[in-house]
Amino acid sequence: MKRIFKYIRYTIVFLVVFVLLYLLAAYALSRITVNKEMNQPEDIAIYIKTNGVHTDLVLPVKTARFDWAKEIKFSNTHLDDTAQMKYLAMGWGDKGFYLQTPRWSDLKFSVAFKAMTGLSKTAIHATFYETLPENARCKKIMISNTQYSRLINFIQDSFQKDSTGHMIKIITNANYNKADAFYEATGSYSLFHTCNTWANSGLRACGQRACLWTAFDTGIFLKYK
Repeated sequence: MKRIFKYIRYTIVFLVVFVLLYLLAAYALSRITVNKEMNQPEDIAIYIKTNGVHTDLVLPVKTARFDWAKEIKFSNTHLDDTAQMKYLAMGWGDKGFYLQTPRWSDLKFSVAFKAMTGLSKTAIHATFYETLPENARCKKIMISNTQYSRLINFIQDSFQKDSTGHMIKIITNANYNKADAFYEATGSYSLFHTCNTWANSGLRACGQRACLWTAFDTGIFLKYK
């Protein structure tokens, strides 16, 4: 019994130390800024949007450079009127979390464990918007056409593709509203590569202010306060 209690005590101490070091690293590294590329034209407006936990990258549905609706189809949503949909928000994350956890009270240990350890699959949640009011949770960023092309490539590489090169829609009833759909994604979600890490990497890919590393949305939005 003494040996068992000893192992339990060591495990508890290890977990406490790990959590403290993780939070310290998340705080410190998210405060280190990767500076934006200077002297770039302001051609296209993109946005970063958070629900208080999760960061989305929001892009125009259609520009001269790219038409997202050709792949993220309106027909994959339950929208009745699509003519006024001007923006597309995309967020990468744990597939189980997206599809099985509509509320925090629904979170299962198995889903949380897989999400933390990188054992589960990932998905991209795509949502169309008619308007985007700018506020503390939604920030506009002006980027150049060249930077936008790099952002397009980053996001496209985050989608799984079928044998014909098209994005794979997830068939589910777990939609959050009429304007959204889920798609199979690449990569693994973990404590060290979260939805916010992905969004931060997207900002870095297109030469914008970003964190050296972040697990949370707070660090990102501090750069655009």
